[in-house]
Amino acid sequence: MAELVYPPVIMAAKLMFRVLDNRIRVEGTEHIPSTGGAVIACNHVSYLDFIFCGLGAQPAKRLVRFMAKKEIFSNRIAGPLMRGMHHISVDRGAGLASYREAVERLKAGEVVGVFPEATISRSFTVKDIKSGAVRMAAEAGVPVVPMALWGTQRLWTKGRPKDLTKRHVPISILVGEPMHPKADEDAEILSKDLRVRMSALVDRVQAGYPEKPSSDDERWWLPAHLGGTAPTPEEAAKLDREGR
Repeated sequence: MAELVYPPVIMAAKLMFRVLDNRIRVEGTEHIPSTGGAVIACNHVSYLDFIFCGLGAQPAKRLVRFMAKKEIFSNRIAGPLMRGMHHISVDRGAGLASYREAVERLKAGEVVGVFPEATISRSFTVKDIKSGAVRMAAEAGVPVVPMALWGTQRLWTKGRPKDLTKRHVPISILVGEPMHPKADEDAEILSKDLRVRMSALVDRVQAGYPEKPSSDDERWWLPAHLGGTAPTPEEAAKLDREGR
């Protein structure tokens, strides 16, 4: 596929974050295969996570094709960019077609990015995850590479006003060791293993984050178990059920 759109978008994103002095630290990219298919399974705390997950694969010189809801492809601005970057449109009412497309992309040697939690975690911990990531990896015969992001929620997350021009925000990206699901293994057990791996990465990246909230008003971006005022996982699940 011709890459006329993706490289300029990456350059523009890097320039913007450099101007804003949003210090991006990427670790563990040696775990992303330099060739061949792979699924990147990333935690989800911000509406901007797909950008930073994609940047996390840049040191490995890989372009990530994200699975994203079809409504984004219908947007008059985002749609042409999504199609130009060859991302995968997901119709949640008929997801089999997008699943099959993702498997074919993986078999063709591409990297597919997914957010197995499906929606943003308001608690900033890893929610229960869907089994699609391990199932498509097993079917395509490729690894699943877990990834953790932290700091992105400070720019734009659910229930908070967006601040896309906020300066000097550190962004941490941590890539973990790949897992290699097999077609004859139980997808639910594999998914639980993936969630454990993702949670461990999130714990590590939170522990190593170079900033703490500067005031009580800033504690909103920390999870409750670290002394923050974000909802607990139980409170977050209730908010999700209520559609708030």
